[in-house]
Amino acid sequence: MPAAAEQVTITDIAGRSVTLTVPVQRVILGEGRQLHVVAALDREAPLRRVVGWRDDLIKSDPDTYRSYLGRYPQIAELPLFGGLNEGGFSIEKAIALKPDLMLLNFEAKGASEETGLVEKLAALGVPVVYVDFRHAPFLNTEPSMRLMGQLFGRPEIAEQLIAFRSAQIARVTERLAGAGEIARPLVMIDRIPGYSDACCLSFGPENFGKMVEIAGGRNLGSEFLSGTFGTISPETIITRDPDVVIATGGNWGAFTPGGNWVGLGPGADLAEARHKLANLAKRPAFINSQAVKNYRFYGIWHQFYNSPYQFVALQQIARWLHPELFPDLDPDATLRELHERFLPVPFEPGYWVELSAAPERP
Repeated sequence: MPAAAEQVTITDIAGRSVTLTVPVQRVILGEGRQLHVVAALDREAPLRRVVGWRDDLIKSDPDTYRSYLGRYPQIAELPLFGGLNEGGFSIEKAIALKPDLMLLNFEAKGASEETGLVEKLAALGVPVVYVDFRHAPFLNTEPSMRLMGQLFGRPEIAEQLIAFRSAQIARVTERLAGAGEIARPLVMIDRIPGYSDACCLSFGPENFGKMVEIAGGRNLGSEFLSGTFGTISPETIITRDPDVVIATGGNWGAFTPGGNWVGLGPGADLAEARHKLANLAKRPAFINSQAVKNYRFYGIWHQFYNSPYQFVALQQIARWLHPELFPDLDPDATLRELHERFLPVPFEPGYWVELSAAPERP
């Protein structure tokens, strides 16, 4: 049964107190990838409350968008917005949609303050709430899901999803804790290689970097980067010679058509992804590394970095780092169960790939 409307005061991820009426009915998603939670909360009609959204899902994760579009073709008619950080957001267009909530990701906070967006919307009775699945996901994902469950009048579903997430993380952490002292391989997370010619973007002690640490590895980026994101020089990578390299990949045809990126995501062509991964292994920073010599050069879906479902990536990374400890852990099965229990679209494989043979030297 629909929850009865009531006025509540919540505290968002930015620590702001916001008073509003819940459950909300007309929402603008300041990040299209917030759909990953919205779809679980409103599984029977995942876009029924969304009156507009940012275009990042369509551009940065077109395979997920395709999956939802096939089942809900009406989403093609939803008004689109550009990002606040890129100056592509129209407040006039937003106001015309008469929203009762705007959800923003935490990293948009600076731009929203500079433009006065929060104050302008507040003057019209439209509250802004910040959530976070990207900046510090292992700190903020569960509070963000719980917050969205309250806003949508679906707290029970949010708690079920949180419990599932916690249990899947525990399958990694508890087994590692029981293993005692183990060798922790040095891991280089190669962020979106092939998107550009730059080498090499990576993660510091958060996000994928944190996943590596939780999965029983040592994140190379944590040695050199203090923030969530940064760059590591090819010379540093050669000197440190990582045991494992994990490249993040996705479908970036909207930004770099025909690029060398590893196309991963729902329904991905894994043969093509493996071919591109082998090409990336030929780069000077990696070709002579232990990771390539020992076929410990992998690719994983980049969008786990901005999704509440990063626990699936954690399981896959744990399998790669410690295969002897996790022979029975099946991240594909975990992701399939997530779809069957919580999401309105079917599971499609395509989220990771492995180097199956040594690449030919250039």
